[in-house]
Amino acid sequence: MQGLTRADVALRIDHGLDNSAQLPASRSLRAIIRANVLTLFNGLVFAAFAMLLVLGQWQDALFGLAAMGNIIIGVVQEYRAKLALDRLAILHSAPATVLRDGTEQVIPGRDLVKDDIVVLGAGDQLSADAVSLGDGSLDVDESLLTGESEPVRKSAGQVLLSGSLVVSGSGFARITTVGLETFAQRIATEAKRFSLVTSEIRSGINKVLKVIAWLVLPLSALVLNSQMIQHGGWNAALASGDWKEGVVPAVASTIAMIPLGLVLLTSVAFAVGAIRLARLRVIVQELAAVEVLARVDVLCLDKTGTLTDGRMVFDAVHLLGPEEEFPEWRDALECFGATQRTNATARALKAAFPPRSAQPLLASVPFDPARRWSSVTLAGASGVPRTWLLGAPGVVLGTAEEARGRASALASSGLRTLALVLAAGNDAGGTGGIPSPAGASPVLLVTFRESIREDASATLDYFREQGVQIKIFSGDDPRTVGLLAGRLGLGGRPACDATTLPADPEALASCVQDNAVFGRVGPHQKKDLIQALQRKGHTVAMTGDGVNDIPALKVADLGIAMDTAAPATKAVARLVLLDGRFSRLPGIVAEGRRAINNMERVSMLFLSKTAYATVLAVACGLLLQPYPSLPRQLSAVDGLTIGLPAFFLALLPSSRRYVPGFLKRSLSFAIPAGVITATAILGVNTYASLSGDHSVLTSRSATTITLTIIGSWILAVTARPLNATKVLVLAGCYVGMAAVMGLDFLRGFFLLEWPPPDLLLVSVLTALAASAAVELVGRYVTRGNHGADVTFASGRREGSVRAS
Repeated sequence: MQGLTRADVALRIDHGLDNSAQLPASRSLRAIIRANVLTLFNGLVFAAFAMLLVLGQWQDALFGLAAMGNIIIGVVQEYRAKLALDRLAILHSAPATVLRDGTEQVIPGRDLVKDDIVVLGAGDQLSADAVSLGDGSLDVDESLLTGESEPVRKSAGQVLLSGSLVVSGSGFARITTVGLETFAQRIATEAKRFSLVTSEIRSGINKVLKVIAWLVLPLSALVLNSQMIQHGGWNAALASGDWKEGVVPAVASTIAMIPLGLVLLTSVAFAVGAIRLARLRVIVQELAAVEVLARVDVLCLDKTGTLTDGRMVFDAVHLLGPEEEFPEWRDALECFGATQRTNATARALKAAFPPRSAQPLLASVPFDPARRWSSVTLAGASGVPRTWLLGAPGVVLGTAEEARGRASALASSGLRTLALVLAAGNDAGGTGGIPSPAGASPVLLVTFRESIREDASATLDYFREQGVQIKIFSGDDPRTVGLLAGRLGLGGRPACDATTLPADPEALASCVQDNAVFGRVGPHQKKDLIQALQRKGHTVAMTGDGVNDIPALKVADLGIAMDTAAPATKAVARLVLLDGRFSRLPGIVAEGRRAINNMERVSMLFLSKTAYATVLAVACGLLLQPYPSLPRQLSAVDGLTIGLPAFFLALLPSSRRYVPGFLKRSLSFAIPAGVITATAILGVNTYASLSGDHSVLTSRSATTITLTIIGSWILAVTARPLNATKVLVLAGCYVGMAAVMGLDFLRGFFLLEWPPPDLLLVSVLTALAASAAVELVGRYVTRGNHGADVTFASGRREGSVRAS
């Protein structure tokens, strides 16, 4: 072979047929900042913030800090994901030996061009797709790309994928595909597409925010109009300068409707979960991933590197005749284990048959993929040399039909099977000192199996107890995968051969629904199977460690990478198990349940506030009443009955099994509770205005007291079942409100004063009546949502979850 000439190479480079093309970078930092800052939601918040600062009312503009916190957390989260994707690399562009101008040259992998002839040997990595040439025989490890755990034999005309590694043999190959069109780079391109994990908490909050964003402007205008009328009408208010006093309540109505703290607290809860998981040596690459595993109802597992640890272990010896006929077979196996150290099979043999003494080794022939066997020659007990061959049954057993049939049956069960035979004659024989299997006597069969991770079985049992379906997707032979599944308790139906899967999406969805174990699954088939499960309404988690798992990890609701995973695989996964312990997953479930269950409670607090603020805005605007609170007063009530308590509630243990419907359950309580609260506030406000002798300051103070009492009862209902910690949180609300009303400097800051006795009595009685109504709503919602295991208004103890 001559290979390409220098002119051929230059021509291909001019036409862009070289291997130097680079993947485009992910979103820029500027684009990330723009996406998180320039939103309708932020525009409304910061417009109100700026207006208050211009009016000199900085005390009423404290909500701007929460908004800034939301933006910072969002930018940091997406920027971290960007850095991980930018570091993504599948190929290391290993050096390549090519034939050019009739001579061998070593060049960087990026300098390869289409039609280059590469020289391959053991240890070489393909930097571009190629096709094998000539009579050479190659054993290629494609496990990172296809999931096939065993080396694949490649002969002339067969495709060699970029990223695969030559394990043994030698030969030539012609480059067929370069640059971004290679197999590995296509996977990398797909992996670098930016996406956020699907969080039900985040999605639910975003739905609420979208609705509020469209309501805020018209309702704010309605409230502003009512406040101007309270100051004598627009013309009079503008002429006298009283319009400033009307703007502040209008801003209060706007900000009260927006659950700013809920967005911030959600990120804080996820961040705390990530810190806790880090102590378990689990890296959370996107905060919301903490929640997702709590919702997962299908767990898809790659076999190699996830359920197994990548090692081959000895299974059994199957004698093919009387043991006394070949008494030295054990010595032979010990010698194979001791001499073939680089071979995975030999390592398994050495562990099963450790050398009892130095073996009288006279000669050995290492394993060769072309021959498919290795040999050792020992000095027998009688001093006569005997040569033993260990290799593929189809090669070394010759015409021994009974032995070949038994070997085929063992292989069909999914076991890796080798045959040990005794060569004919008393020396190495053959040509050039190489023995021959011709005429050899069958001695025994040795079977091997993959080593299952110690914690795999118990962890899968846990998920089955939790009602999570288990699916195994592997690139290996379906018989091998089925054997492993049976040992893990996933038997019942034979493994499905993915090469026979239907192309029709509906038929594929039915197939993946009905089967649990799949073999010969290609990288994009894993992705298709996961998407089929998602179309059936499932929340899917996928674990893996190879590059072949990247498309599936990318589309799964939650991608989990093992410690042995390729760097590119870790880059796209949402969670990484640093110590590779599969038993970490129940702990992640427990943390996810804590996050989502507690945030469901917390969301009821914040959305109740949104509900009553919306009703107040509509009522005050239509009835032309003064808005009952200033932003700073609402901030005080929010901090005492929602913000600080919610922070503690969000971090408490909670291990109830999660049921979808987070937003529906939250709103089923928040909306009626909000309507009750708004009605009570309007009642107190109406009484104060009708009595005629109460100032705006007094009226707002009474409203603040009423709102605090009702808010604390909403907190008590959502916090149930109560414990010592929750009781202390509730007590803190009342102590805080007593401090605000009792300390002169706080009363002055928040523009409050003690109401007259009659108004104070009306405020307290109204608040108690509203609290009783909230209690009834809580009990009704609990009964209505019993199937969702809602416990906030019942005395039931929460369930438990095992975690490592």
